Amino acid sequence: WYHDNLTRHAAEALLLSNGQDGSYLLRKSNEKEGLYSLSVRGKDSVKHFHVEHTGTTFKFGFNEFSNLKELVMHFANQPLIGSETGTLIVLKHPYPRRVEEPAIYESVRVHTAMQTGRTEEDLVPNAPSLGTKEGYLVKQGKIVKNWKTRWFTLHRNELKYFKDQTATEPIRALDLTECSAVQFDYSQERVNCFCLVFPLRTYYLCAKTGIEADEWIKILRWKLSQIRKQLEQRDATLTS
Repeated sequence: WYHDNLTRHAAEALLLSNGQDGSYLLRKSNEKEGLYSLSVRGKDSVKHFHVEHTGTTFKFGFNEFSNLKELVMHFANQPLIGSETGTLIVLKHPYPRRVEEPAIYESVRVHTAMQTGRTEEDLVPNAPSLGTKEGYLVKQGKIVKNWKTRWFTLHRNELKYFKDQTATEPIRALDLTECSAVQFDYSQERVNCFCLVFPLRTYYLCAKTGIEADEWIKILRWKLSQIRKQLEQRDATLTS
């Protein structure tokens, strides 16, 4: 979660587009040597706090810590106060410097308005992002086996599909933690098809092109691998 020379604007973009309430990262401050900024997301805004390295300790307000891990542990249990609004913020989710992703999802996707007038070029070309994807796919119905075009969005561990791109409420949200496999499918009389295997149902989806189908499969498989890693880490923590 230490991002070295990440700019203030890039930190805000990353935390707002891919983070959640309590996501945080640490970066060098541009103001002076030995000064760092702790950027933390609280609801729909990002707060920045100064952390000063004195040479032997890290100073944060009236508190001093022997190392950064100690600082983070302290504010994981005790809230920070964010600016005049008094927003209570707790450090919950470290935003990783490196995210293991397919090459096509390396660049950050910014869905936030840059009030500063900055452009996406200012945001570090290969800043880490968490894989997201959206687009139209043709889906086979559950009972009547007809095919309908639906708008799909992939965000974190959820794959949602909507009637079309303008719809605000999804028809269904699929929890990928329950998905056991994603693979090309050749059982249907259609091209560029793949399927998602869930305990109670297998979903059959078709893309316009083979490249697009391959992209969906890559990102979905990556998501499943990340979910398995998280589960393995959690199990290892519980057993230890």
